[in-house]
Amino acid sequence: MLKIWGRKNSSNVRKAIWAAEEVGVAYETIDAGGAFGLVNEQEYRALNPNGLVPMIEDDGLVLWESNAIVRYLAARYAAGSLYPEDPAERARGDKWMDWTTSAFAPVFRDVFWGTLRTPAAERNEALIDTALTRCGQLLEMPERALAGQPYLSGKRLAMGDIPLGSFIYAWFEMPIERPDLPALAAWYARLQERPAYCKAVMTALT
Repeated sequence: MLKIWGRKNSSNVRKAIWAAEEVGVAYETIDAGGAFGLVNEQEYRALNPNGLVPMIEDDGLVLWESNAIVRYLAARYAAGSLYPEDPAERARGDKWMDWTTSAFAPVFRDVFWGTLRTPAAERNEALIDTALTRCGQLLEMPERALAGQPYLSGKRLAMGDIPLGSFIYAWFEMPIERPDLPALAAWYARLQERPAYCKAVMTALT
């Protein structure tokens, strides 16, 4: 059975669990990272030298890095749907996976950690405000894409939607002021209609 190591309040772990739910493969989760520890133990580091989550083991394959995990699960268990067969179609969604990790996630981290994981008296409000403004600017890019298609991947949901979709839950549900991005909001509403998304992503924000 597929094993997924991680903590369910991690956006990167949510990616892996959401992908597993979407493809319909049976899996078990193993709490790791944060308060659960485990990631610095020798046995874990032997499998994952990064010492981060998520990590999966599937039929003898050990894999880490969340986007790689999403691509693998989509390709193995949902080729032709979550993993588009057409290279051009796949690439159009694939770019949003890398964009989310390289451009959006580092900035959003300052908003998330500053707002939810830092005591009020210790918050750097200037840093949070700067990151919040920048996140709004960055999200204008998927806003423009979603104004012309229902999903980042195109006409249907595919792996390209999973990384940003895993972060966007917190973006819309945190107590922050957000710019009006109607196409992005409509996309988020469509994601919430998916049982896999609700189960894997919409867990407690902590």
